[in-house]
Amino acid sequence: MKYIHRMAAAIQSFDYLVLGGGSGGLASARRASSRFGAKTAVIEHGRIGGTCVNVGCVPKKVMFYTASQAEALHDMKGYGFTVSHSFSWPVIKKARDDYIKRLNGIYDRNLEKDKVTKIEGHAKFVPSDKGPLVDVDGKLYTAKHITIATGGRPIVPTVPGAELGITSDGFFDLEDLPKKTTVIGAGYIAVELAGILNALGSDVSLVIRRDKAIRSFDSMLSTNLMEEMEAAKINIVRHSQVEKLTEEGDGTITVHTVTGEGKKQGTVPGNNVVLWAIGRAPNTDIGLKHVGVQLDAKGNIKADDFQNTTTSNIYALGDVAGKYLLTPVAVAAGRQLAIRVFGGNPTARLEYENIPTVVFSHPPIGTVGLTQEEAIEKYGKDKLKIYYDRGQSMYFAVIERKERTMMKLICLLPDEKVIGLHLLGKGCDEMLQGFAVAVRMGATKKDFDRTVAIHPTTGEELVTMSDSQLLKLY
Repeated sequence: MKYIHRMAAAIQSFDYLVLGGGSGGLASARRASSRFGAKTAVIEHGRIGGTCVNVGCVPKKVMFYTASQAEALHDMKGYGFTVSHSFSWPVIKKARDDYIKRLNGIYDRNLEKDKVTKIEGHAKFVPSDKGPLVDVDGKLYTAKHITIATGGRPIVPTVPGAELGITSDGFFDLEDLPKKTTVIGAGYIAVELAGILNALGSDVSLVIRRDKAIRSFDSMLSTNLMEEMEAAKINIVRHSQVEKLTEEGDGTITVHTVTGEGKKQGTVPGNNVVLWAIGRAPNTDIGLKHVGVQLDAKGNIKADDFQNTTTSNIYALGDVAGKYLLTPVAVAAGRQLAIRVFGGNPTARLEYENIPTVVFSHPPIGTVGLTQEEAIEKYGKDKLKIYYDRGQSMYFAVIERKERTMMKLICLLPDEKVIGLHLLGKGCDEMLQGFAVAVRMGATKKDFDRTVAIHPTTGEELVTMSDSQLLKLY
């Protein structure tokens, strides 16, 4: 209770205090300060920018591009080029890390420009009888409004030898391309990193607990991504759980698995790297009990669609709230929160519907709206028309390597409003954004049909689908 008795003069007060300097927290803080004049501070103990900038979206996308260059080099022969090449992981690692450092500097300068105070250190709520009090390495702060945007961290299981593996954070610390890698997990991080490593030349295995990865996505996407990954020579170990990791005499790591109901034991030996990608846990060890902020059953902070927690004037957004773990979602939610709290708009909030999502797998995925399974459960089969196209980008027409493109439009009767759009294949990651606008605006199949196709492109297939491409829903 020592905090209660400190002199009030020792407590620095703000209008708005944000715990966490990731994308969502920064967006909210900057909007509150620059647009509405709120006296604002951000508390961050690590590199500014959070997961996305430092060990997530941004460096991952650099590596996705790197892997795509490797694929293009293999395709050059089909286009008439004779190319000799070698790959240096240290070269791209240095370029990538230097880029991230430049971004860190930009983020710091943006905070200065928008007059947001940056406080470095670990933040924790501490006991107080005069409102919420935050301790940062011995210094005390309070605010009229506080947002918790502390993000999450990769989960490492408690199996024997788990410490022999790395996480997605550790992936960006690798000094060279591992000769053999096992990725454990079935989410988008797992399939993205498996695809990157495989394209760059690592011998990759993917261990998953069920029959396919990204099972929460439309079944067309999850099923066909598995087939494409296997066609790219990724070894998928299905229906398996990891029992333990062991280090062998030659320094390699063996993954010991238990498969199926019969608990059949198996191994994936000879790994230079084992990568855990089994999910992320919210960073909530920040003294929440002292301010009455409650967690849900999964350990995320309880927050409604307005980012309100169970305590008045304390909000939560981003990964720590467990809803749509996507950087643009956190950014949009943070800005809307600032508009509501400081801009005098009590109804401002992010609409958590029709949020577009891309998986930078090989091949990439783009999706917005309801999956087929969700649409059937919500509306019933008799209320839907689902259009489906299976083809191939012209890019692959003249080369040996082949890769499918899959598309699906889910339409709600009677006016065939597009309530789901799902893509897999080369270029689908960049294609989705414009179509997501159309879905957000309530476009119908007739609107798609009336749009003149751009030829020859992959995207034109979405505006030329006919009744001959309808799926039969039995």
